[in-house]
This record gives sequence, C-alpha cells and structure tokens, in this order.
Amino acid sequence: MSEKKRVVVLLSGNGTNLQALLDQEHKYSYQVVGVISNIPDAYGLERARQHKVAALGLDHKAFSSRTAFDLRLIQEVNRFDPDLVVLAGYMRILSPEFVDRFAGKLINIHPSLLPDYKGLGTYKRVLADKKPLHGCTVHFVTPELDSGAHVIQASLEVKATDNEESLMQRVQTMEHQIYPLAAHLFTSGRLQLKEDKVLLDNHPINPLGYQLKENALELA
Repeated sequence: MSEKKRVVVLLSGNGTNLQALLDQEHKYSYQVVGVISNIPDAYGLERARQHKVAALGLDHKAFSSRTAFDLRLIQEVNRFDPDLVVLAGYMRILSPEFVDRFAGKLINIHPSLLPDYKGLGTYKRVLADKKPLHGCTVHFVTPELDSGAHVIQASLEVKATDNEESLMQRVQTMEHQIYPLAAHLFTSGRLQLKEDKVLLDNHPINPLGYQLKENALELA
C-alpha cells in the first residue's frame, strides 16, 4: 500500500468517532496524525494518547474572539500538514476563515438525515415528530451549519420502543462505520468535491447508497 494520507481530528468530547477512525485505520488509506480539542480535558485527547497520536488541548475560553481562536487553530492544524481534517463531535461553529482555509478537505458527521434536523437535539426532535426513519450524514463543511454537500448517509427505522438513548446508540453504530469509510474514500482519491458536487470515482454519488445490514455496512 502507498503511504497513508494524513488526517487531523477536531473534537470536543468523548471521541467515540475518533476511536472508530483509529480502530479501522489499519485497513484504510489514512492515518490519524493529530487530535485537537477546544476542551483541554476532553476524553478524546486521552484516546489519542493511548494510540500514540499527538494530542493538543486548546482552550477556546483563553481567546478574545472566535476568529482569534480559529486563527490559532489553523496554525496548529497546519503543523500536521493534513490531507483531510475530520470533525468528530467538535462542538463549535467554525469561522469562515477556518472553513475557507481547509475547504474541500474538511468533513463532519451529523446525527440526522440532512437536510432534515440541522443543529442540536436531533434524537429528541425525531421522536417528537414520530418520524419513521433516522440516521446520520457525512458531509463537507461550509460556513453554513450542517449545509455542505453530502458524502454518505446511513438510515434505520425508528422503533416504537426507542427513546433518545437507544436511538442515539443505534445511530452511533452506523456513524462508526460510515465515518472511517468516508475518510478512506477521500484519502484514497476516489472521493472528490468539485463545484459543490460530490463525485465518487468521477461519478455523482448517491449519499444514501449505503445500508446497514446485519450490523455491517454494504453498498446498496
């Protein structure tokens, strides 16, 4: 296999999607080379250290403005010379300066079938609306919240017995499969963003082209 591409992960919390990326990098075309959190004691940083990955806590409260923090964040990310920047539970809205700097190689995962249910509280809102389906979306990041071009979506049926916790656990199971896959498709050169359109092997992608079957992700 050719040299693996360099991935930097930004997070704010526990880092379960980071763990999935780390656990699966052996079979994919990327390597996580750095993890940065705006919460200095985020457990995700400890996950990185356990895997001998460089980990940096950068407290956003120590900066005078969002722009000042993000300009420093740009510097720290650049130190790793990343091919891809992955948001994994990063709970800050990025400034236009940051998004523009890494445009086209900046992705996020959101716990809903975008464009439905942007923002927070997706599980509660889906249950309140009695929606039959829920899921998650990997998308490129733009300055507008949860609005970039979709890469992959995975969906499941909402059960009558589901509550917020059970639904979250089931959706996260899918997140932990499609996010490493999305990182691999990008770093292997198969996935590209051209003129706000996502191409897979030079063809427009069907973001809902992956289905979770028997707890394994398959191309539909």
